[in-house]
Amino acid sequence: MRCWRQLSLVLALLSGCSTSQGGKPPPGGGPPPPDDTLPWAPCGRTALPMGPAPKEGDRGVPEMVGGERALFFVAEAGAAGPGVWTSSGTRGPGACLVRDFAPGPTGRMPSEPTRVGDKVFFAAEDSEHGRELWVSDGSAGGTRRVKDLWPGATGSEPQSLFEYNGLLYFAASDPEHGRELWRSDGTPEGTVLVQDLDPGPEGTSPDRMTRGGDGALYFLAHFQGLSTVLMRSEGGGPGAVELARVPSEGGILESLTAAGPRLFFVMGHVHDAKVHLMVTDGGAPKPVSEFSEVRGLVAMGGRLYFSATTGDAGTDAELWRSDGTPEGTQRVKDLRAGEAGSFPSGLTVMGARLFFAADDGTHGRELWVSDGTDVGTRLVVDLEPGAASAAPEGLMVTQGNLFFSAEASQRGREPWVSNGTAEGTVPLDELVPGAGSSSPRRFVRAGSDVFFIAEDGTGARKLWALPLRPQGQCGVSSSSSVRSESAGLAQVAGREEVHEPGIEPGRPLRASGF
Repeated sequence: MRCWRQLSLVLALLSGCSTSQGGKPPPGGGPPPPDDTLPWAPCGRTALPMGPAPKEGDRGVPEMVGGERALFFVAEAGAAGPGVWTSSGTRGPGACLVRDFAPGPTGRMPSEPTRVGDKVFFAAEDSEHGRELWVSDGSAGGTRRVKDLWPGATGSEPQSLFEYNGLLYFAASDPEHGRELWRSDGTPEGTVLVQDLDPGPEGTSPDRMTRGGDGALYFLAHFQGLSTVLMRSEGGGPGAVELARVPSEGGILESLTAAGPRLFFVMGHVHDAKVHLMVTDGGAPKPVSEFSEVRGLVAMGGRLYFSATTGDAGTDAELWRSDGTPEGTQRVKDLRAGEAGSFPSGLTVMGARLFFAADDGTHGRELWVSDGTDVGTRLVVDLEPGAASAAPEGLMVTQGNLFFSAEASQRGREPWVSNGTAEGTVPLDELVPGAGSSSPRRFVRAGSDVFFIAEDGTGARKLWALPLRPQGQCGVSSSSSVRSESAGLAQVAGREEVHEPGIEPGRPLRASGF
């Protein structure tokens, strides 16, 4: 494998990036599972550059997925061209190219990396087979095409990859069935059609796959461009049940979201100014309430939380909750009284608390927290005091820590971390010092690091990592020389450890596989 390097960071090849051309990474090379019973915290505030920035998919979401030991991502870096990469973070060799892909018939890069157990599936293409399903264990030899579903250069075009009950479910095309629902265990013989919902070559293009609160697989199927159908399946084979059918125009607008034993979704119609919050427990969906707009559905404590507007002008967006009944669907708090609305966004759950960004009209757009009650909904901290806004974005929770980006005077937009309290909400070290911005986005935890994408001082976007460890395991160590010129870090050689005062060094942890 080829490993990424830059002048300001030279990382030696460790066991985390295997050079083996066959099989899985050597057993026993990875760390023991981290102790999740201990509290986790960042090891200092200095993130390190790890490699090229993951590419962004069609919806602007970076193509990266975290595993127990490493990050898997899609990137294009110089002469290497487009390819799939892994990074074991601050304990390993930076980022390593697992396999490159020469441009295929459409010229698109690999996409939709999706973790299933210790494997990652993704879609990729070559000139001989077109775009098909691939799988990787993180090694070059363990990265291969799963099956040529549409023989020849046409390709089956896998999309909507989703893990369910230890298998991959996805939409793909073949000449006989059109575009239908498939599943795979990563082997050719275990990659099979689940059900031909519309017999013949037309297909139903399944998408929005979601595990419901009852454990079933829900998805949307599209029939001849005329109707969208909510389907429920046990996942084992033919027998998917149609729950609701609506015209494709307008249709089902918002992602399917499980909360408790129920599944919520938002349904609209091209000739109706209102949208309808719907719920199902596995049977025919029932209407819950209607709004002018509904966004950001998340589940907490068995209830659904979301941002919604009720007025025709669509300007009074506030935080709402629902237990699946009309009477149990209520506004949590009117943060900005009147018609203006606080417009909650980035709704993210940490334990029994919901964090989000909102503007109450006094503090600007800042970080808020709610326990689902009026009195328990409050401002966490005014990062940019007064009416100015820090505008938190990209909220992500892992192990009791909230990561996000925010903008502050003389700092620009940089990464932050919070434990949910005002005093525990702190900035990470600036990646672009001064008023410039590194514009971080898409925080993802993999192994014992939090990865994100951000710019450096030259404007180049890169992959960065911040160590995140259980209590007592904050040492950074390697078996080879590691040097960094990043601010706040000392030079490391051999097994010397880097840590901030007051943070206890721990044993070395190596990453291998996912």
